[in-house]
Amino acid sequence: MLVEMVVSTKLLTLLSIISLIISTSTAQTSLRPKALVLPITKDISSTTPQYVTQIKQRTPLVPIKLTIDLGGGYLWVNCEKGNYVSSTSKPTLCTSSQCSLFASHGCNSENICARSPTNTITGVSSYGDIHSDIVSVQSTDGNNPGRVVSVPNFLFICGSNVVQKDLAKGVKGMAGLGRTKVSIFSQFSSAFSFNRKFAICLGSSTRSKGVLFFGDGPYNLNMDVSKTLTFTPLVTNPFSTSPSSFLGEPSYEYFIDVKSIRVSGKNVPLNKTLLKIDTKNGVGGTKISTVNPYTIMETSIYKAVVDAFVKELGAPTVEPVAPFGTCFATKDISFSRMGPGVPSIDFVLQNEDVLWSIIGANSMVSLENDVICLGFVDAGSNPKASQVGFVVGGSKPMTSITIGAHQLENNFLQFDLAASRLGFRSLFLEHTNCDNFNFTSSV
Repeated sequence: MLVEMVVSTKLLTLLSIISLIISTSTAQTSLRPKALVLPITKDISSTTPQYVTQIKQRTPLVPIKLTIDLGGGYLWVNCEKGNYVSSTSKPTLCTSSQCSLFASHGCNSENICARSPTNTITGVSSYGDIHSDIVSVQSTDGNNPGRVVSVPNFLFICGSNVVQKDLAKGVKGMAGLGRTKVSIFSQFSSAFSFNRKFAICLGSSTRSKGVLFFGDGPYNLNMDVSKTLTFTPLVTNPFSTSPSSFLGEPSYEYFIDVKSIRVSGKNVPLNKTLLKIDTKNGVGGTKISTVNPYTIMETSIYKAVVDAFVKELGAPTVEPVAPFGTCFATKDISFSRMGPGVPSIDFVLQNEDVLWSIIGANSMVSLENDVICLGFVDAGSNPKASQVGFVVGGSKPMTSITIGAHQLENNFLQFDLAASRLGFRSLFLEHTNCDNFNFTSSV
């Protein structure tokens, strides 16, 4: 009887330990966030509009404003002359696996891994050491913000005052979301085992917020936007179009395959070979950018689209205002909930039924003196464009179409890297906007 009691006691103790281990494991799993969320603000304090988010970084934690670069390969932050103080910052050694993630080709005298941080708005690069530190952001269930979570060894490149120049007021670096293993999207996905998805929605006003999600939906903007998306494949340019990259490095920007362009439903006559990426040199194709304020088009494409647009609109043009080449008097344009009443410009994607339609709210830019302009820029008629983020400078491949940030505003975009596809939807069609995520409520 005594033996049975001892065995029974030991069995109960063992079961209690197993139960504790299981419950602890379950608790840790349950603490893993479903997704992360960051606010986006539009800033016009610099030479071009920028879309800014904020994370907390370092020990003690400090709020850090960052300009969002959809096609950027990494996070960089200004570390020059006391700009960066933290008790948990650690250099990344050249012999480490973390260094190899950057495909770094440089080391300093202390064997610290390095790569050039680049201001993709100005095209300016410098030499920067790679470090890691704590980054803290807010989680979400897709409906409301949740508790704050942290990543202890988040990798970033140290920038400088020279690279930071011309970023928006108070911004200390850039948050790259591109297709690398060290973009902020990839690092958050790895840290929390998210599906390799993120979604972005840029607000159209300095008074409203946009939103950036890491992880899967729902994405609640007064409705679950994830249920409304149209999808098109993402394609890869085998040649980098970044201002700073290594020979043979593929582009980590986001390209889609535009087959043709329509204005008011009518096909625009184009040299369609320009719409394809030339696999021999990386020239051509269509990419999406948050650092280019407006859509840029190769000259022949631009002229064909403008001619068709002016013909369909039927309104007289006025003296253009740089950087735009096609402008009208505001009095000659009607307005509605969808913005200026102008012809729709449609990018035809994988088939005739899949269209990215650019309506008046996204195609037109209202200026002073009662002038309104088509928000597209001729890549060949603005030689100073490379200085203000319109055209990639140097000897980099020339992309035929770069869909700029103004054309993205109040469009919801989901980048699904696992499925290599882009989901998109104009929120004007859903009677909502990017400002409708509930940032004011949290758990």
